[in-house]
Amino acid sequence: MKTQHPKEHPFAALTPDCILDALSAVGLEPDGRLTALSSYENRVYLAHLDSDDRVVAKFYRPDRWSRAQLAEEHDFAQELADSEVPVVAPLTLQGSSVHEHAGFLFSVSPWRGGRRPELDDYEVLEWIGRFLARIHSVGSARPFGERPRLDLQSFGSEPMQWLLEQQLIPAEVRSTWQTECQKALDLIAEGTCQQSGLGLFNLNQAQHLRLHGDCHPGNVLWTPLDAEGRGGPHFVDLDDARMGPAVQDLWMLLSGDRAQRTQQLSALLEGYEQFRPFDRRELALIEPLRTLRLIHYSAWLARRWDDPIFAINFPWFGSPDYWRGQVAMLHEQIEAMQEAPLFV
Repeated sequence: MKTQHPKEHPFAALTPDCILDALSAVGLEPDGRLTALSSYENRVYLAHLDSDDRVVAKFYRPDRWSRAQLAEEHDFAQELADSEVPVVAPLTLQGSSVHEHAGFLFSVSPWRGGRRPELDDYEVLEWIGRFLARIHSVGSARPFGERPRLDLQSFGSEPMQWLLEQQLIPAEVRSTWQTECQKALDLIAEGTCQQSGLGLFNLNQAQHLRLHGDCHPGNVLWTPLDAEGRGGPHFVDLDDARMGPAVQDLWMLLSGDRAQRTQQLSALLEGYEQFRPFDRRELALIEPLRTLRLIHYSAWLARRWDDPIFAINFPWFGSPDYWRGQVAMLHEQIEAMQEAPLFV
């Protein structure tokens, strides 16, 4: 995919001076030291203050979320924090957690260090499972009113049609990709086979609740226990929070072959079910959700190609080889969705 930037991306205006001015405008006193943190969707900076405190300033991608949708995410994070769930919630400054400066919506959060969790340690997985159950207990109390649902249309059908309409798929791969994509979406719509003779189960049949939404290992930070027993996992970046099935926050923590994933899932659910029941039928949604993420990811990359950071970090995207790889992965997912789901 060729890099074309007919005009500067809006983030080009987010200079260090602009960031520091934004922090000053909400009553903070930055000392001038900024460190860019890893983020493709937004622009995120560690800022040092004159008080020796550190905060994280997140400037949201223009036109992705409305102010109301951001406020709803922040309110959810605060609900979790108030329930003593270890989530980093944005600070309320001058009466709000959503701020605007120079055309950018932004938030400021306390800085929390940590490392990726050791997911081959089943005690760690059990611990994470307990906290995910607590997130979902709060999340099930009431629905989001502004933020979207994780469904077949928004994560599958719409991204597929958009990619085809934009003619972003090379001609030699387009027909094959479309065929495999449609087969996968048809399977997801029908529902995949569930063990124990319970028949078909699809995304619409699952209970939908407020989720973290993007609970991959990079969004779970681990700190060692201190002398007072404080530490363990804390969850960051609820940017993708939405309504969806509980299993969405579990499956991205699984890796390896089927036996390894089964063991990991068993440990997560061992912790989870200490606080909240889990509907085992949702295990049939793991491969459909993985398939939807695969389709959605390609459209996500393409839609952000005017942002120079994407061409730099994803130079392989859009080539015929990329799309052939997507065809192969879709074929594998079609086979996986027709197998018995993980069962613990």
